[in-house]
Formats: sequence, C-alpha cells, structure tokens
Amino acid sequence: MIIKSVNLETVCGITSKLPDNELPEVAFAGKSNVGKSSLINALMNRKSYARVSAQPGKTQTINYYNINEELYYVDLPGYGYAKVTESVKEQWGAMIERYLHTSKQLKLVFLLIDIRHKPSKNDVMMYDWIVHNGYHPVIIATKSDKLKRSQLPKHVKEIRQELRLNKETPVFPFSSLSKQGRDEIWDFIEQVLLLEQEHHVSDE
Repeated sequence: MIIKSVNLETVCGITSKLPDNELPEVAFAGKSNVGKSSLINALMNRKSYARVSAQPGKTQTINYYNINEELYYVDLPGYGYAKVTESVKEQWGAMIERYLHTSKQLKLVFLLIDIRHKPSKNDVMMYDWIVHNGYHPVIIATKSDKLKRSQLPKHVKEIRQELRLNKETPVFPFSSLSKQGRDEIWDFIEQVLLLEQEHHVSDE
C-alpha cells in the first residue's frame, strides 16, 4: 500500500456523535500499552502522526485517520489500564460498543496482543466481545522484535490457544522497530477491501 496522504479527520469523545463516513473503516483495538499508536504510525508510513504516549491509557477518544481518501484507520481507546477508574473504563467500553454497533462502514477489526505474554483476561474478553458484536477480529502480535525469531511460532500458538482462534484467523507478528509484518498487514487490508468492493458491485 502506497501512502499518499494521511489526515486525522475526526476525534470523538465519550459524548460525541460518531461520523457517518462513506469510506470503508479498519479499526484497531488493544490494551493501553500494546503499541497501538506505533503500529498505526507504521501503517501510515509516518514517524509520529499518531501520538505515542509514555503514559498508557492516553487515547481516550476514537480517532479517524483518512488514508489516501480511500479508507479510514480507526484508533479505538486502549483498555485494561489499571490507573483509570471503573466508571471511566465503563465509559470507554460503552464508546467502543457504540462504535461497533453503529458504524456502517466497518469492514475489519484488528486486535493487538503483546506477543511476549499470554493474552490477558482483558484480551480474551475483548476478543469475545468483538465476536459477540458480529466481527471476526484479526490478530496483530506486537513487539515481535523482543523475541528471537525461533520463539515466534510458540508464542503465536499460545495466542491461538488462549483466544480459541479458528484456523482461518490470521495472526501477524509485528515489530514497530523493524517493521516486520507491516507489508503483510497492508496486503491483508487491501485484499479485504477489494473483496468487499467486488461483493458490493455484484449485489448492485
């Protein structure tokens, strides 16, 4: 995917009305410290367009990045951050749920998991919740540069087992440092959107 233009077009807080976009949306969910901003920057081919925060839990909004006037990357609030009060966590949860329920253009949901650790209870809950809302999340296993290459298959297998993934669900190991996995994720997004387009044309 050649990135020609990137624009942070819409930022939605807890009470904001979600935009009624006409372009397809690809959403990214994950724990607060899983490296979501770093992934989104890599997929936008920008160093620091999505703000990478030293303080987890900083993304408290839904951010819509317009890519090439062709699609949106939608950055969802990070979950599972301990220092946030329960009521704020509930508000973030309600916000994500509202987005999953109401977006007419959401075509693909990526769930980010830190490849170094077994998926947490929050990760499993989030995965099940996205499935419950009618989507089949694709897994991006972040921070893959922190492991030896020979260790990756074992950790990917662990993620598959903990989340009870079916064989068809892709798991993409990704490193924001080496950009390992970026091209594969781009290719996958393009494939999904192309299939969606063909499906749409055949329905008309």
